[in-house]
Amino acid sequence: MASTDTGMPLDAAAIMSTVLEGILYGFSVLMFIGTIWTFTYKKRIRDVNRPIAVVAVLLFLLSTMHMVIDIIRVEDGLVKYRNTFPGGPAAFFADYTQETYVVKTTVILMQTLLADGVVVYRCYVVWQSVWVAILPCMMWCAIAVCGSYMVYDLSLASDAESVFTNQTGSWVAAFIVFTFATNLVSSGLLAYRIWTIERSVSTIRTRRGIRPIVRVLVDAAVLYSATTFSAIICFALSNNGTYVIGDLINPIISIAFYMVFIRIAINTDTQKFLSAVPGTVETDREIPLHYPMQTLQIVCRENGTSSWLK
Repeated sequence: MASTDTGMPLDAAAIMSTVLEGILYGFSVLMFIGTIWTFTYKKRIRDVNRPIAVVAVLLFLLSTMHMVIDIIRVEDGLVKYRNTFPGGPAAFFADYTQETYVVKTTVILMQTLLADGVVVYRCYVVWQSVWVAILPCMMWCAIAVCGSYMVYDLSLASDAESVFTNQTGSWVAAFIVFTFATNLVSSGLLAYRIWTIERSVSTIRTRRGIRPIVRVLVDAAVLYSATTFSAIICFALSNNGTYVIGDLINPIISIAFYMVFIRIAINTDTQKFLSAVPGTVETDREIPLHYPMQTLQIVCRENGTSSWLK
């Protein structure tokens, strides 16, 4: 496959993606440790938010599996089978029928479904409306269907170039687009709902409260969506940069979610501290710092879903 048609050669793309993924993976490991620490430090086991702890551990395990598989593939393609594989390293990385690539693609699908599923469920928890959650749920199901067909078709693909042209390319494109749209819609609905709850609590602008949570939700959504949109552009241009971005999405998913977990955990601990301090801690406008968040917590607690908001 000529590099002039699809950008960089696949062996160069594999090296670049593995190095960049390793950097992001290292950062995600630090944030995973920070997430576990914020949810467990000086807390009893029964007070630990178990659903979020399980999600954080699963994200860590999936991103670790993806990182390990990429290292194995680079070692196989550039060292083990460098002189024995027909066509050399570039042909090796273009062979999608290998078990390591099928497992790698499956891991990407599982992590995407987990991450988007959490966002969709949070959206339902905050809105408490099935009608609002219908569209995100349908889009999540579309991700599952397109992703499953994508993994199956990729395992039968004859070469890398066919991914951009035949039926396999249609499934890949649909998977990326639905992933982008699901995250954008669900995160937008979630942030908007939290913002409207904040406004309903008080019309006075406070320095603190729920705005930091809205901000980190938006930041995480932008980070995830920007990466996915970059993959869409590269795929539309039939550029091998798609494979580089595809490998970077896994640690970025983990980082985006750890951002939210840590910020909300810190916000919750701050409110507990303020409520334990005698008297009222106020801003310069004499408004309690913890007041705006209380209404959202009460709303979710009444519906028995407060643990998944955190």
